[in-house]
Amino acid sequence: MLQHVKACSGELKAVVGADPPTLLEGRLPPRVLGLLVEWLTVHREELLDDWQRARTQQPLLPIAPLE
Repeated sequence: MLQHVKACSGELKAVVGADPPTLLEGRLPPRVLGLLVEWLTVHREELLDDWQRARTQQPLLPIAPLE
C-alpha cells in the first residue's frame, strides 16, 4: 500500500502521507502543499496502481499533472 510521497520545492522538503494526504514531516509553501494534496486526491487510484506495478517490477504509467 502506498504510504507516502516525498516532495521538494526549492530548498524545502517534505514527506506527505498518501491516504489521507497529510504533511508528515518537513515543510512546503502552503500553495505547493495544497496543490500536492489536490494532486494526490485526484490521482489516488492511478498512484495505487503504479505502486503495485513498481512492486512487481512492471513499467510505471505516467500520471498527469494538475491542470
